[in-house]
Amino acid sequence: MQAPQLPTSQVEQPKESRFSPYQNNGGTCLALAGADFCIIAADSRLSLGYSILSRNTPKVAQLTTKTCIASSGCNADMVTLQKYLKFKIQMYLHQHGKEMSTPAVAQMLATTLYHRRFFPYYTFNIVGGLDQNGEGCVFSYDAIGCFERLKYTVSGSGHALIEPFLDNLVAYKNTDNKPTIERSCDETLELVKDIFSSAGERDIYTGDFVDIYIIDKNGTRYEQFPLKKD
Repeated sequence: MQAPQLPTSQVEQPKESRFSPYQNNGGTCLALAGADFCIIAADSRLSLGYSILSRNTPKVAQLTTKTCIASSGCNADMVTLQKYLKFKIQMYLHQHGKEMSTPAVAQMLATTLYHRRFFPYYTFNIVGGLDQNGEGCVFSYDAIGCFERLKYTVSGSGHALIEPFLDNLVAYKNTDNKPTIERSCDETLELVKDIFSSAGERDIYTGDFVDIYIIDKNGTRYEQFPLKKD
């Protein structure tokens, strides 16, 4: 005997909705410091999941004549943070009649991020430039302002691909072929281009163009390097 059919409930089943103010728009940022120069670079692809929202969205911003910042993570937070830093640096220039040094910018960024630690900017930042002695310097951050000065650093979706390159080719870890002369600025620039070309082959969130800023005693110059667009 077949069991009787129970009437279908007309009451709508409860639905669960989730909202997050953050999203990761991908991209890769890199900075390398030399004896008297610093190179900071980032790709220009803006992604969301498997969709490309823009192929020409810069992640690097020039803050002073000797300081640049590159940010990966949430694009909306990146734009807001960089705009705020430019405002603070402009106020400093008006009040003191001189530009803020790169280490001072680095400390200001750390304080700004830590101030927002309970609702942080979803950005992973790199500050690069020249210090008071004219030496190249790079500062790496987490999302809430913990930072350290390094010779090189990477953030973003291509971090795991690029960091081993730099460990071997810049820090000369796990190798006995350490050269006696450091790379020149032009040689380091070619290395940066090669590294981004390699990362673009493996990381779908890294592509289109690389915005490169070269900072030395003569100021800051900009160069754009094309990558694969697929």
